[in-house]
Amino acid sequence: MGVEAHATNERVTGRRWTVRLDPVGRGRADVRVSCSRPACAAQVLPSAAAGRTAAIAHLKAHLRAGPAPRPSVHCACRAEECHTHIRPAGPRERPVPWRCGGAVVLAVITDREGRWWQVMECCSRCAAAHPTAKVVATAPAAEASARNDGLRADIAAPAATAVPSVHAPTFSAISPHFSHSATATGTAVPQQASAPRSAARSAPRSARPTRKRPPRGRIAQRLVPHDLRPVALRDELTELGELFRAYQARTEPDLAMLADLHARKAEAFHAWAEATADTGLRLDAQRAEQAAATARLQHLHRIGQAPDGEGPAVVRLLTAPAQWKHARAVLAHVAENAPLPGAEARLLVVMVTLRTAQSGVGNLVGQDIKGLPLQDPQHLVEQLVESGWLGISGTAEELIASRPENPTRISVPSLTPDEDDPGPFTFGRKLRPKLSGWAQRVVGEKKLRKGKTGADVRLLALALATGSDGEGRLGPGGEGIGLDALSSWCSVDPADLPDLVDRLTAADWLAEADVTGTHLTGRLTERVLPLGCPLT
Repeated sequence: MGVEAHATNERVTGRRWTVRLDPVGRGRADVRVSCSRPACAAQVLPSAAAGRTAAIAHLKAHLRAGPAPRPSVHCACRAEECHTHIRPAGPRERPVPWRCGGAVVLAVITDREGRWWQVMECCSRCAAAHPTAKVVATAPAAEASARNDGLRADIAAPAATAVPSVHAPTFSAISPHFSHSATATGTAVPQQASAPRSAARSAPRSARPTRKRPPRGRIAQRLVPHDLRPVALRDELTELGELFRAYQARTEPDLAMLADLHARKAEAFHAWAEATADTGLRLDAQRAEQAAATARLQHLHRIGQAPDGEGPAVVRLLTAPAQWKHARAVLAHVAENAPLPGAEARLLVVMVTLRTAQSGVGNLVGQDIKGLPLQDPQHLVEQLVESGWLGISGTAEELIASRPENPTRISVPSLTPDEDDPGPFTFGRKLRPKLSGWAQRVVGEKKLRKGKTGADVRLLALALATGSDGEGRLGPGGEGIGLDALSSWCSVDPADLPDLVDRLTAADWLAEADVTGTHLTGRLTERVLPLGCPLT
């Protein structure tokens, strides 16, 4: 047997095992965690999240208990046509096997969906060829050097005897030498044919050190070229790619950090475009600038601050002027078409209208009605049904007793569109639940509930929320709202309005309130500004 075969037979294939996460059966949520090592029994977990946690813990236990990588092993991934051992071919080239190299490492490879984890004992070059590989341990350099010294002593004597005219092959003392050639598999080769070829091939390799390229960075689906100059720009792009990937792995967003990353990306891409004259890079830089501005504005809105040169920012429940106009349109329609008098009937009609505004039909449960300040909700529902304004599937008693898992179907004929009449409202299907949620937040606001305020006070809160400007001042330009309009909307006598205003002030809804002979002036407090629909 030749010299190379002799050296190869002293090495064994590296360890490799896999931990998998598989579904137990179709339509079931539980999963099975299994390990390819024979001593490990499979276990069943109730969910994919629990299974993934158990699989990672099992893998870490193996890594802690297992031995360190051995510097004398073959790559565990050595297989025919393994993509880590085949160099990609050009348009007119054939794929060429390439050699392993570097220290022996213990690498963990996983799929993008987190369904399996594989541990391999392989060379560092093959580990680097896997995009998801993470190196968890490296063979000690001292052990590798000592072993290579022994290999040189064992190989030099037979090589000199078999081929006296050729120098004995030498091996690098930095790390073990691996090869994907036929002799690396342990195949026997005639000694007289293999020894000269091995010596001639090994001698120049030991004299010529392997050049290591710096790791290639990746950012925004682009690879950072090795030869990109200046080097500081290449390093900045590589670092930015790593920072963006780290941000995506965060469990909580940080919009200020994201804005800074996009700003750095915009600056780096502008420099990259200047260096390469690439128009696509310049467009990416402009998009990064826009993303930075958007993220910074969102951050300011989230913390309640305003951009430079602007007034105080308010994060409102309804965000667009069109939504504010539709909210006022619903309240105006109810004021003109309420089927029953009284504040309690008016409040119930508002909530039902918002539930059925888009198609004339909707669902209600008992809690939707019992959560309103109504003295006799069942009798009120019966009155609305008798008037013909409301239709329900069942009785009023069944509606009050219905639960979320079994809601009651309701209909309002005057809101049902047909070919001749599209209905009184023009907003779409997606806006209706937003308007309904906004009204529920207003009438069910915590301090209004704790103060046990009646339907008339909550109707007044709705009117003031839609009748103030962007700073919360009541009426157009802060001039106030007419008392006649407020008393008509709340279905109360104008003389009762001062008491309602006092109750809203006590609930920290109003500040600087003043009821004159004709108008109510004042402003909404900072606490309830997010519920407002500013006049435009």
